[in-house]
Amino acid sequence: MKLKLIIVCLLGTIISSFAQTGLITGKVTDQNAGFAIPYATVSVKDGDKIITGSVTNDNGIFEIKNLEFKPYTVEVQYMGYKSFSIPVKLTAESPAFDLKTITLQDDAVQLDDVTVVAELSTIEQKIDRKVINVGRDLTTSGATASEIMNNIPSVNVDQDGKLSLRGNENVRVLVDGRPTNIDPAQLLKQIPSTSIKKIELITNPSAKYNPEGMSGIINIILHKNSNDGFNASINSGLTIARTPKWNNSVNMNYRVGKVNFFGTYGNNFAQHYNEGDVRRLDEFESQQLMDILNDSRSHLFKVGMDYYINDKNTISVYTNQNFLDGDWTVDTKINYPDAAQNQFQRASYLSDNTNSTYNLAYKRLTSKEGETLDFEINYNQYVEDQISSFDNQYSDPAFNDSYSDVIRDQRDNTTINLDYVNPLTEKSTLELGAEARIIRTDNVYTTDNDELGNANFNYNLDIYSAYATFGQKFEKISYQLGARFESYKVIATLDGETAYEDDYLTLYPSASMTYTLSEKNMFQLSYSRRVDRPSLEQTAPIREFSTPLLTSRGNPELDPQFTNSVELNYTRTLEKGSLSGSVFVRNINNEINRVITPDPQNPERQVMSWQNFSDNTAYGFELSANYKLTDWWDIQPAGDFTNIAQRGLLAVRNPVTDLYDMTERRVNVSAFNARINNNFKATKSLRFLLFGFYRSDVQYVQFRNSEMYKMDVGGRYSFWKDKATVSIRFNDIFKTLRSEFTGEHPFPTRGEFRWESRSVYIGLNYMFGTGKNKALQRKQRDDNTQQGGGLF
Repeated sequence: MKLKLIIVCLLGTIISSFAQTGLITGKVTDQNAGFAIPYATVSVKDGDKIITGSVTNDNGIFEIKNLEFKPYTVEVQYMGYKSFSIPVKLTAESPAFDLKTITLQDDAVQLDDVTVVAELSTIEQKIDRKVINVGRDLTTSGATASEIMNNIPSVNVDQDGKLSLRGNENVRVLVDGRPTNIDPAQLLKQIPSTSIKKIELITNPSAKYNPEGMSGIINIILHKNSNDGFNASINSGLTIARTPKWNNSVNMNYRVGKVNFFGTYGNNFAQHYNEGDVRRLDEFESQQLMDILNDSRSHLFKVGMDYYINDKNTISVYTNQNFLDGDWTVDTKINYPDAAQNQFQRASYLSDNTNSTYNLAYKRLTSKEGETLDFEINYNQYVEDQISSFDNQYSDPAFNDSYSDVIRDQRDNTTINLDYVNPLTEKSTLELGAEARIIRTDNVYTTDNDELGNANFNYNLDIYSAYATFGQKFEKISYQLGARFESYKVIATLDGETAYEDDYLTLYPSASMTYTLSEKNMFQLSYSRRVDRPSLEQTAPIREFSTPLLTSRGNPELDPQFTNSVELNYTRTLEKGSLSGSVFVRNINNEINRVITPDPQNPERQVMSWQNFSDNTAYGFELSANYKLTDWWDIQPAGDFTNIAQRGLLAVRNPVTDLYDMTERRVNVSAFNARINNNFKATKSLRFLLFGFYRSDVQYVQFRNSEMYKMDVGGRYSFWKDKATVSIRFNDIFKTLRSEFTGEHPFPTRGEFRWESRSVYIGLNYMFGTGKNKALQRKQRDDNTQQGGGLF
């Protein structure tokens, strides 16, 4: 019945949209240099009253829809330029008016009262991605990117920092369109929220993207200014929880003549506390009480330079540097009915890691508009040194023991790209590209525990690929066809012996079609084939973490999993907002999943690892909206549902033999997420927000996770001509957020983890400087390994 009601409402929405309306389009450029001006403000006026408006995209193009047939005045404004205005008349006979190219003149007078960072975040539904432009309402949701993500539609972050898109953790995370070797959960905790400009969700990428990631790509774009003179913004934040946590960032640039220097620095200093209570409920009853402290200090640098050789050629270089120094302590107390068997372990992990990216890019514009050639070299190195100690104490001190180990992890990723775009006609475009990626990893484990033994694990990849896409646009229909050919070779060695190898050539096709039913309604149907390759965390047969009753390690014999995905998207433009929805179906071959089995050396202990399984199917839908209820109240509701036919191996106790048999179990993993963000405008300078979140209970192969929900409130005040903002946000005001789970195999289990979900964030932002924007537009790319592993 609910499905019928949804269909009836959807059809009613579509039928109501057939009324014809007017359209104004154009492109904004610099009069002297001729480059496109992104983010210029375009206003449509009826007399002195602003009716509607838009901003130009990265290519300086704008499009304003849903206009009545009548005369208007179009006004274009941008920092550092003189305003431009022109009369326009729309009629039934001439419903579309193309202003073609609008050139703006330099203005010696700088506009001091222009706000650079928007108050509210906005969501744009583009042809191949959803773009969240991060405003001050999102940056006040927390100190780091990890805390922002839970406010993004279709994205979830669990208590360990693990990221999922549409309920699936097989998602690629990029920074400025480039991959890094650092684990996404760790990366998100290192990026200050105030350093983020926008977040892109690409759920069904085309063939020009690397085919990695079953659920798609999340691209985090950091601020990069290119304004004339010296410009900067300074941010500082304090999170008040069990202990205070500090974060700071500064974004700045200096541009003179043909050279633009830009830089970003951010840091986080925090002590994070988690608590766990895990109970075994059979005849071997036990209780594990865990106190977890993560004391971390991180620094993020981005420094670069753009050199504009002339109007057609640009060279850009930059480097991203992430430094993390962390002390992680896990105290585990195990209680038994017989107190004489009680046990205590203190595990200490001292980590020092560096994640460095070096990038060189060259962009060539030809005399033919839209024709571009991009060449890019990217080198990323991740190095981590971890020193760990495990101190075990028993009721009888005679059994006390301890051991220590050291892990040295180094990963090198070199990527070379060449991309060419040729608009063959006004309505057709050809894109060609090639890529070479060489990945080398070296994981060395040394320990003084004779039962574990030392290990040296190497996992090396050589990937070479080429792609082609062709697209055409007609009056109401556009389409794009693409294919990516890829040569993939992997060799894994353990202590000098080959542990796994594979070598194959694969085709990854993609196709999409967009149908514009009317000015207010757009449909898009897309298909792609993708792959998830095992990561180092999933393949290294070296302990990732260890407690007295559980150890996690990888499986070097994992094979890649392949996914065929079909997705249908619908976007509806409303008078005071927009509505978007999508449905998707995925067929997954050779799926990679977690397995938990008894330790062969000690049946009371468990080993967590990874295993390949056969085919399964996933489907789901999502709905989101952005609507202005009144002049002072706007809302952004969103909801998504996923269902995955998942299978996995369980260790089931045989009552006859009293041994554990490995048994395959199949479940339908269904999950529903909902969130709503309310923004209230009290005055021009004062705003309040109310945020709610809900996640349903989920039955996985091993455990059933209970539902989760929370509510946040906050406000922000702007002053000094909108150049300064102070924000405050009270997160999880009722302290309802926790992770609870139950399981039956390999033995009955009930557990709960809690963290510092209730907190107060206070932030201060100050901006100064203004000017013209002429940033190099880079190609967006992605990573090529599946991320996995981790517990806390």
